[in-house]
Amino acid sequence: MKFIFFEKERSVWSSLVSLFLFFYLLFSMISISASQVFIFLAIISFLTLLILEKQKFIFPSFFWLIIGYAFFSLLSSFFSVNPGISLADSRELLLFLIVPAVYAGFSRKEDLSLANYALLASASLSSLYSIFDFMFLAAPGERASGFMGHYMTQAGLLLLFSCLALSKIVFSRHKTRWLWAGALLLSLVALSLTLTRSAWVGLVVAAAIILFLYKPLTLVIIPVLMGLFFFLSPQYMKKRALSIFSLKSYSNQQRVQYIKAGLNIIQEFPLLGTGPDTVDMVFQDPKYELSAEARRNVHLHNNLIQIAAERGIPTLLLWLSFMVWTFISLTKLIRNKSPSLRLLTGASLAAVAALFSAGLFEYNFADSEITMLFLYLITLPFSVKRIERKESKSTQ
Repeated sequence: MKFIFFEKERSVWSSLVSLFLFFYLLFSMISISASQVFIFLAIISFLTLLILEKQKFIFPSFFWLIIGYAFFSLLSSFFSVNPGISLADSRELLLFLIVPAVYAGFSRKEDLSLANYALLASASLSSLYSIFDFMFLAAPGERASGFMGHYMTQAGLLLLFSCLALSKIVFSRHKTRWLWAGALLLSLVALSLTLTRSAWVGLVVAAAIILFLYKPLTLVIIPVLMGLFFFLSPQYMKKRALSIFSLKSYSNQQRVQYIKAGLNIIQEFPLLGTGPDTVDMVFQDPKYELSAEARRNVHLHNNLIQIAAERGIPTLLLWLSFMVWTFISLTKLIRNKSPSLRLLTGASLAAVAALFSAGLFEYNFADSEITMLFLYLITLPFSVKRIERKESKSTQ
């Protein structure tokens, strides 16, 4: 480990950033507390590097919109219906510093590649535990949650990992792609056991993006695999999959309630929303016509509705601009002839599309474990591009 991360030409703080990112990824799907400790150590090391060594604060262009999102979120917190709760919740805005830390934290492709193998190990162990727990320990009807404690968090993480794993399999010609194929198979089994429909939708969208970038004709594989999954899956999975299209499903009826309540809240609090982490306090009012069970939830099951309701329409527009700008910036990188860059760009494009599509049915952007991995994945191609540009200048 020392040989890989600590080089003579690199400073200690620069080496620590990549080292802590490695350990974050290693624990990202195994331990929430450990992963958060290591990601904050990476951010602290990065900030120390900036201050002590007077490094430039560099980042991909999409980060400007994240800064705007963070600024309006803080403004919303100060004018919140409960500023104390909102300001406490705003501490999670520090997680956005993952973007510049990942962008500048890796100086070699080898370090970045090793970090991705740490993610592979984490996902494999998490998937194995999920399957074992579901088969031998879980109560009847219980959904697989792995080490995360909640099936939706587990599903979101497995979804994002699947974007990287599938891209590795499709675009890589290295023999290690079979390791990624094995990990992907495990993660898909574990993902199916979470019974999380929003993640299933996100997976289909992500697969479509990657296969289209590879060879558009391969898109025909998707409906074939979906059909095989449906006919080979047990009855409870078939029922869960079919419920996606049914308004008679109670959870779908709840989502309709949340959309109506959310739109009413947005109409009442259009500029700055109710304040981060306070929407559930506001929709307790009977005038929003939520059922007693729906009022026990803490969010509105939709990224767009939730962000606008708790942070205001301007903040939502910044978030949408961030997603669109990131997607467009990545599509420009996909033209690059570098195999490693193309591979990671495909994974990042899939991750953006997957998070957005799944987020139409779940407030996944508020889940810090999912957000951390998402920010890591979408920054990787830009980090590789920076490394390649630096290597190109050094050889001239």
